[in-house]
Amino acid sequence: MAQRDYYEILGVSRNASEAEIKKAFKRLAMKYHPDRNPDDKIAEEKFKEAKEAYEVLSDPQKRSAYDQFGHAGVDPAGMGGAGFGAGASFSDIFGDVFGDIFGAGTRGGTRAYRGRDLRYNLELSLEEAVRGTTVKIRIPTLAVCDECGGSGARKGTSPVTCSTCGGHGQVRMQQGFFSLQQTCPRCHGTGRIITDPCPACYGHGRVEKHKTLSVKVPAGVDSGDRIRLSGEGEAGEHGGPPGDLYVHISVKPHPIFQREGDDLHCEVPVSMVTAALGGELDVPTLDGRVKLKVPPETQSGKLFRLRGKGVRSVRSGTAGDLICRVVVETPVNLTKRQKELLRELGESLEADGVSHSPRTASWLDGVKKFFEDMTGKG
Repeated sequence: MAQRDYYEILGVSRNASEAEIKKAFKRLAMKYHPDRNPDDKIAEEKFKEAKEAYEVLSDPQKRSAYDQFGHAGVDPAGMGGAGFGAGASFSDIFGDVFGDIFGAGTRGGTRAYRGRDLRYNLELSLEEAVRGTTVKIRIPTLAVCDECGGSGARKGTSPVTCSTCGGHGQVRMQQGFFSLQQTCPRCHGTGRIITDPCPACYGHGRVEKHKTLSVKVPAGVDSGDRIRLSGEGEAGEHGGPPGDLYVHISVKPHPIFQREGDDLHCEVPVSMVTAALGGELDVPTLDGRVKLKVPPETQSGKLFRLRGKGVRSVRSGTAGDLICRVVVETPVNLTKRQKELLRELGESLEADGVSHSPRTASWLDGVKKFFEDMTGKG
């Protein structure tokens, strides 16, 4: 009988990655392994077929030979010492193929763990966030012990292999049809025992330290952004890789500007005379002062947009706008003469017969209509 293509058996393409091949085999092993399908000959054959395909495609040399010469380039009969034997249990497959799911690998027979990621909260002024800056931060972390080099054993000694699990970090338990693995209770999954602990780290292989780092903050960052410093987290255990450091940005409130995305907002107080007659005002921006022309008869709440005077985006590189909201100020601390002049102005405006207060007129019309509607309903 002609043999099926190994890629077809696993359901992957010929350029599939090693991770994709592992994932495909896991799916088939979970479905067809004899431990899960007792007395099912069809499932047993499908499992053997998938196992044979995985043993070839997971080995770079065998896969290369198979890609060139097909089944003639590999000898399944000679694979007894590689991959999983015919009697491999479900837990053996799960442990060998998928152990990396738990974030652990092995280093010299010892299970290695990646260090934890760390977080640092960095508070910046608006100017620092907009322009970018470089700051030095000091963080507490777990670093590899210099005394023992991370082994956890006293200098001149070495950890010994755990006799309970044989250095695997796992012990096997039989439950019905399943052979299950659990963490070794003696070595707690490390696969080794430290008989003479290092006096500096007390056998942990890591010590608490503070380190100072220089963080380059790009221009345009905002609250909620974060900067990743790869490998600056806690040291890994037993030679595992270190974690990362994430610097979380928060921007302090500013006395003049409020930021919304890449736009800046500010309120601009305007005198009653300037609002009525028009004029020019000096408006602050993060790059200095600019002139703002206020047209005659400007009402309070009017918005003026100054293009490109906001924040340059850290992602797109385009600059936002500065939006100025006019607030017309009522004069205070008036002298007797100033009050007389305002009264004369008010009388003149009322006697003119022309509406000089458009908002007041429309508001009064709205109030009149509201009461008329209320009366009609009554």
